[in-house]
Amino acid sequence: MNDMTNKPKSGEPTGGGDNTKLTFRRFKNGESMWTGWKDLTEKIFQGDHSYKCPTYVHRTPPCQGSCPSGHEIRGWLAIARQMDKPPTKDMTWQQYAFDRMVEANPFPATMGRVCPAPCEDGCNRNEVDDFVGINAVEQYVGDWANSNNLKLPAPAAFTGKKVAVIGGGPAGLAAAYFLRRKGHAVSILEAHDKLGGMMRYGIPGYRTPREMLDTESGRILDMGVDVRLNTRVGKDVTIEELEAAFDAIFWAVGAQKGRGLPVPGWEGTENCITGVEFLDAINQGWVAGTAKKVIVVGGGDTSIDVASVARRLGHITHKAEKDIDAHNVLGFTAHDVAGTMRREGLQSTLTSLFPLEKMTASEREREDAKREGVTIMGGVMPLEVLRDENGLARGLKMCKCNMKGMVPEKIEGSEFELEGDIIISAIGQMGDLGNGLESLDGGKGFVNVTPLYAVKNRPKHFAGGDVVRPHLLTTAIGHGRIAAENIDYFLAGSPIDKRPKVDVHHFNLLRELHQRALEPAPYDHTQTRGTSSGKFAIHNYEDLSSSQIIPHSDLFKGHFKYEARGKRDEKHIEADQVLGNFDERITGFTEQQAINEGKRCMSCGMCFECDNCVIFCPQTAVKRVPKKERAVGRYVYTEYSMCVGCHICADVCPTGYIEMGLGQ
Repeated sequence: MNDMTNKPKSGEPTGGGDNTKLTFRRFKNGESMWTGWKDLTEKIFQGDHSYKCPTYVHRTPPCQGSCPSGHEIRGWLAIARQMDKPPTKDMTWQQYAFDRMVEANPFPATMGRVCPAPCEDGCNRNEVDDFVGINAVEQYVGDWANSNNLKLPAPAAFTGKKVAVIGGGPAGLAAAYFLRRKGHAVSILEAHDKLGGMMRYGIPGYRTPREMLDTESGRILDMGVDVRLNTRVGKDVTIEELEAAFDAIFWAVGAQKGRGLPVPGWEGTENCITGVEFLDAINQGWVAGTAKKVIVVGGGDTSIDVASVARRLGHITHKAEKDIDAHNVLGFTAHDVAGTMRREGLQSTLTSLFPLEKMTASEREREDAKREGVTIMGGVMPLEVLRDENGLARGLKMCKCNMKGMVPEKIEGSEFELEGDIIISAIGQMGDLGNGLESLDGGKGFVNVTPLYAVKNRPKHFAGGDVVRPHLLTTAIGHGRIAAENIDYFLAGSPIDKRPKVDVHHFNLLRELHQRALEPAPYDHTQTRGTSSGKFAIHNYEDLSSSQIIPHSDLFKGHFKYEARGKRDEKHIEADQVLGNFDERITGFTEQQAINEGKRCMSCGMCFECDNCVIFCPQTAVKRVPKKERAVGRYVYTEYSMCVGCHICADVCPTGYIEMGLGQ
């Protein structure tokens, strides 16, 4: 046990080019004890508390702690890796994983494609080689569910309560789903003619295929959710009418207004528009082509989408006679695409205050945009919109800059001009609470809510998503989930509970045991030494998942050998092929690829049945639970009468599930 190094094979790549990640060891060569210890008794007995017995401590892995929607990621990866078997023989592992996923997020196929995956950034496997491809496995399960027409769980019995959800985007649909599961009647009021919100109107179709969106949102409607499209609250329906007709109201109207550039010449210039306006017009089919030279100012994923869509649209040099101007959007015309006679490429330039490597857009999206012919300029800031004699923008006056935190500082003498026929600002979004919704405005078009998503000073009103805080789609889904739980408390007349410190879906050992008819027996109130033989208890188990996230330092990383991350295939489009190409770029995993990637999960904070503790225990005190009594989280137990407190089991536990100190 003195040297438990896992060295890569000859010619095998190492994680991030860093061999040190693969040489985690408890001791140096020749050592078998921690420095300064005379013997193990110093660790085993310390005054008034004992470190004698192992405790099985369940904590939250960082992937789940990083997920805004609250996915139980470790749980469905355990299913993908074939460790957690479906509770019935007629259930596939894909269905079992899907059921686990939709406990937190009803859009696995969508989020598996477009979520920037903060879970992968937090993955402890980054300390060994490379993160687990969580998004890729999620997409596979979501696509399988769509292909096999899986349904969402049936709603509970009708409670007699009615809830209005204003907005059919990710937050609104998520809230409707979770409220319907609890048995409440739900009506969604949506201003557009289709559901989806930013998933449909803010992201191009080659990233979120519309058939997929329709399938995932359709599942929610199939639960009995009422939908009223083309209905704008404040205009078609008043707030007072909603309050009279519904027991609670959830506001999820999004941030529909883009931020213009804070420079002279922007206001009132016809061909200066926001990224929100541009993408909304594109996704509603109002735009078939754009200008010859497009400048996009931003640096996040939205700006990448705008610049890449512009490249795909190209510049229309001739219109067919049947082209109409019914939906003219700042110079864009709603052309009949089939009737367009000729289309050519355009110059698309994306500028960012931050250097390229520090842009908030994902590296993959940046590289794809560059490959497709988008010019990206980092470390520059706009100074002024330059206008021609007709008052239209002809370009931007720019300069180089340095960032001091989030504030740009101009580099004197670095000014230059950038030519452009249309200038698009993609620097952020804000709410738009006019037209009858002014009373909800807590400032700058956003709704002020409590930490539990109740609207301040407005009884029975709740809110979530971008109208509260513009962020990720998965963040909006998380808002909808948490708000739905709090609305349920409100409708029941119960106090709205304080949320746990780690507010995600957690592994539930009692639920796992129940699925397999292995619940602990009722306590007979007889005196029992410990719980090793007590049928009424879950042996040595402690659940700290709602308060603690397990760090990589608590894992025995030396157990894990280097294994390259499985990557999805992508259709890379070169600059000369991008015009008019709106095909989906990502090719999802096969079943075997999904299983293999699931096996790379280190199951942080939960036993994954490696048997190290059983093999290395010198007293044979750690034993496997009898096969017929096993379940996830209950695979081994400790025989107290044989344990000497040597803590070897805790040292060799790869996942950090075993800790010494029962009762400390």
